[in-house]
Amino acid sequence: MKSPRYKIVLLGAGNVATHLGLALKKSGQPIVQVYSRQFENAVGLAKKLNCGYTDSIQTIDKTADVYIIAVKDDVVGEIAKLLKLKNKIVVHTSGSVDMNALKTASANYGVFYPLQTFSKSNKVNIKAVPFCLEASNSKTLKSLTFLAENISNNVLEINSEQRKTIHLAAVFACNFSNHMYAIADVLLKANNLSLDILKPLIEETAKKIQHASPVEMQTGPAKRKDKNTMNKHLQLLGNRKEYKKMYRLLSKSIMDLDKQKKN
Repeated sequence: MKSPRYKIVLLGAGNVATHLGLALKKSGQPIVQVYSRQFENAVGLAKKLNCGYTDSIQTIDKTADVYIIAVKDDVVGEIAKLLKLKNKIVVHTSGSVDMNALKTASANYGVFYPLQTFSKSNKVNIKAVPFCLEASNSKTLKSLTFLAENISNNVLEINSEQRKTIHLAAVFACNFSNHMYAIADVLLKANNLSLDILKPLIEETAKKIQHASPVEMQTGPAKRKDKNTMNKHLQLLGNRKEYKKMYRLLSKSIMDLDKQKKN
């Protein structure tokens, strides 16, 4: 039996759209068009995918089977309202936007959320990326599951509340931790040091949680309640009031979580 082929239109040409488009094309699914408000972005991704492009919602190809909205969260609903695609499959890739934001676009809608941080310049092992799916009906879910399983080994059906919680947790685990790296970089550069010196430590910290709970693996002065060292750190931060505030807040959070664990 021949595997189904879905003609796909990508609405968006950013990081997520780029990685999804390339993965879906590689899996044998034809990308027929890329839409982006920025004409040069639409052209750039379309060249990689060897497909059509447009910067106008009015000229979006209406003959496709699946429309993937991969844009900033606050624009998803706005774009969906402009799409009248009857029974075509329309999905968004957001972790936080409600699935029902798409219900005016088609009777068959859903969520195709890849749980990963993407950058155009960085390669990602898409096979290892969890895809969180949600759909308005079982037929649409079946189609989305087929598409996801062709590019990933980790496909999950997740409801809206679960997905929003996953996205919140991902912000703490990814976005906030990356900001901590950025602060570390600022502190090191101020003393003519490179972030490279911390990279083995960062890698080892990430490896630890593959085998044990983050709470169990916590180390550092706050975990030890070493107030002497913590006060020295605060002094070193000098006039950086925001960094001091974060240091105190995070140290307290570590101690509080440790206390909860013991109780």
